[in-house]
Amino acid sequence: MPFIKPFALNHEPAFTEIYNKHAPQVLRMCRAYTDSEAQAQDFLQETFIKVWQNLNNFRGDAKVSTWIYRIAVNTCLSHIRSNKNKTPVELQEHFDRADDNSGVVKEQQVAQLYKAVHQLPEADRLIISMVLEEIPYDEIAGALNISDGNLRVKIHRIKQELTKLFFSDENI
Repeated sequence: MPFIKPFALNHEPAFTEIYNKHAPQVLRMCRAYTDSEAQAQDFLQETFIKVWQNLNNFRGDAKVSTWIYRIAVNTCLSHIRSNKNKTPVELQEHFDRADDNSGVVKEQQVAQLYKAVHQLPEADRLIISMVLEEIPYDEIAGALNISDGNLRVKIHRIKQELTKLFFSDENI
């Protein structure tokens, strides 16, 4: 029996389902790399244009979500590399704001954390934004084309660096 591509026929319904399921996470990830909501929306749109254009080429070697995250990562990084003057937007939108609006201290700590995150190299910001999105490690590793073990080491080092930056900035 010949191999049938998962989306070989009319892929509009499949695309709609994929978009509805993954667009919110991809958008939040894109927001970490721009100071403009419009630019984040552009990154999202460009990511899903590429998904649409390549849906028939998806071989099914990885999860669809991993494939989409890889496209989003490449889209964001290519724009960042082409325009080094832009700074990433604060990651505050990645935290659950609805649960606890209890005070100024928490807001100050969150702001301090974002300040520390902004000091990380762009690749580390990308990894930590995906971790904050609670994307499974195997999908992050697949999107970044690195091993699970390598990803865990990177996350550990990023957390150490964030801790160092957080507490050094706190004393300023």
